[in-house]
Order: sequence, then C-alpha cells, then structure tokens
Amino acid sequence: MMDLVIVGGGIGGLAAALAAARAGCRVTVLERRDVMSELGAGIQLAPNAFHALDRLGVGDAVRDRCVRIETLRLMDGTSDETLAAMPLTGAYRTRFGHPYAVVHRADLHRPLLDACRDAGVELRVDSGLTRYEQGAVDVTAVLADGERVRGHALIGADGIRSTVRAQLLGDGEPRVSGHTIYRSLVPMDSVPQELRWNAVTLWAGPKWHLVHYPIASGEFLNLAVTRDDGARQAVAGVPVPRERVLGEFPGLGSYPRRLLELGRDWRTWVLCDRDPVGTWTEARVALLGDAAHPMLQYAAQGACQALEDAVVLGGLLDGAGPDDVPQRLEKYAAARRERTAKAQLVARRMGERLYHPQGRAATERNAMLATLSTTDMYDAVHWLHGERTFLAPGVG
Repeated sequence: MMDLVIVGGGIGGLAAALAAARAGCRVTVLERRDVMSELGAGIQLAPNAFHALDRLGVGDAVRDRCVRIETLRLMDGTSDETLAAMPLTGAYRTRFGHPYAVVHRADLHRPLLDACRDAGVELRVDSGLTRYEQGAVDVTAVLADGERVRGHALIGADGIRSTVRAQLLGDGEPRVSGHTIYRSLVPMDSVPQELRWNAVTLWAGPKWHLVHYPIASGEFLNLAVTRDDGARQAVAGVPVPRERVLGEFPGLGSYPRRLLELGRDWRTWVLCDRDPVGTWTEARVALLGDAAHPMLQYAAQGACQALEDAVVLGGLLDGAGPDDVPQRLEKYAAARRERTAKAQLVARRMGERLYHPQGRAATERNAMLATLSTTDMYDAVHWLHGERTFLAPGVG
C-alpha cells in the first residue's frame, strides 16, 4: 500500500485525502493548527464543484447544507440599475448538470472531514511542517517538534503561504492585489424582507463592489464589500469598526447602502494571489489548491479548482505503487496547470473589467453586457461551470 502525507487540513487537503484514500492509499493529514476546521464565511459552488464532490462521494451531504441560487446578478452600485442577470435554474441546470449554490465554508469542510474519518484517514493537528526531505523511495515531513512522518509521496495543500511551496519553488511572498475586503455575517431575521434575494448579487462601482447572498440554509446573509484602494500590506481576518466600513463607501446607491448598514462584527483582509507557474512538483512532492494556484475571488473558483485537483490526483494515484509516484505526480500537474492558470488570470481580469471599472471603462462594460443573451452568458462560463473531466485540453 502506498503511504501519502498531505500537509494542510483545509478543503483542498481533505478532498485530496479522501480521493487518495478511496484510491487505496494510506493517508495522513498534517494540520498546523490545533483543530481541523475551516475559517471564513460564504463560498460559492458552481456545477463543476458538484461534479467533483459527487466523485468524492460527498455531494449529497453538501447539497443538504447549501442554498441553491436562482440568479447571478450584476448591478450598478451607484444607480441601483440591473446591468446583467444570469438565470441559474431551468436551462442552466439542464446544461451544466448541477445547481449553482452557496454554503458556509464550514458546511463544505465538515462533510469532507467526516468522510475522511470514515475512510480511515489519519488526521493530525498541532503538526506544523518545517521542511521535507526526499529519499530515493520516500519523502519525510519534518515537523516543528522534530517528529518525522514518512510517506511515498507528499502533497502540499497548505494554502497561499505554503511551507511546501516555499521549499519547492522558493518564490517568496504572494502578490498583494491592492484590494481590501470587509466581511460580515448578518442573521437573516434582521434583514428586511425586500432585501432577502435568492441570488448572488454584485453591486459594482468605481474601484469598489459589494456582494451578498444567503448561506447556512438561509439563516445568514453573507456580506462582502471590497475596495481597490492600493493596499500593499497583507492583512487577514482583522476586526474593524463598523463606522470605518460605512465610511469607506460613500458612493453606494440606496439598496447596497441599506445592505452595508446591516453588517456588524466586520473583519478585513487584503486580497492576495500569485502568478501561474509551470512547476508544481519535485520528485515525490506536489502542490495542490491554493498552494499551487491561489486566485482572487472574482471568478468564485478557488475552492472549486482545489476540489477538481483532488479528483484528478486521486484518479492518478489509483493503482499506483511507490515507484510510480514521480511520474504520476507530474502527470497530475500537467493535467491541471493550464486550466488553473486560466482561472487565475480570468479572476484578475474580472476584478478589473467587470467589478471595478470607472468612467469610460464602466460605460463600455455596461454596453457590452447589454448585448449578451442568456445563452451568451452560459457560453461564456461553460469552460468553467461545464467542465467534468478537470483536465487540460489534450490531456487524458
């Protein structure tokens, strides 16, 4: 039996662990924190994520916790006018095979965690990695306390500031986007009825936008509001006063202003990503999820792409022996690099061209959107939402 060590117990790490365990591997997950949990609030799941979740065997459990969304809406955040609306029922679900849904991150993480336990995955907390060491037939994870955990392969699923990536690539800190995001969860019973929309709604303004949608089976409204403010220092999850958030967005129209005023207990992040890279592997070590291809949130595909990674990795490890590892990991990377790189770059462009343009650029965006039919919008997202094999073109 092949032994696999996965560094990171988030969504990508647990999905990879589950896929590998079901492929016949003996799997150990190393999480540096003292608990296996997922930080954050809402997350969007396009149909490609549900194709992956079904192949992992947890699709139904996630569906039980999700809110199926009826529409994606892009609104003018200063005038309250609708710029575009893509229906997500009927023809959309027929074409793409699954709903578009939103969940609390914990409601995606928990089914993966439970399934890993049922599959016999060893889940270890307080197990921070300091480095790995490769031998001819194995790889060893060296932990902060000096303990050594051996496997035939090691997967770095330890996020955007991955320790595994730092050793494998040595490419420094992530790219700071200059975008500051503020997030809040609002109990739905405090949201006026006329603002309770079963939609992912984005209010776009000059160098800012606000997104909201229901999560946790509709018990909360997820609010996220972002400014393209040129921030240069990475920040993660820092509490900020409500008054500061309200003061950052003076140009909001009436509807988004009412939504913003509902927020309490705000926290802020400065968004980061990385450029696509051509190297994900080193012999018996490979990267996965945000460790391999961290992306901005504008395409709502970060977790979706990590789930896809896991499915492809599990399929390639099925039937593999220790001697096959380097070749199988390189094949995994070759299968995933092109698709994830495109998603990274598209996410950046969406932030620039759809979410934050101002002046003439905003006018041109509005004119372009006005020409699109529903079928045009489905065609535009087909490469992401409609994918079921999760492979680069020409890779089988």
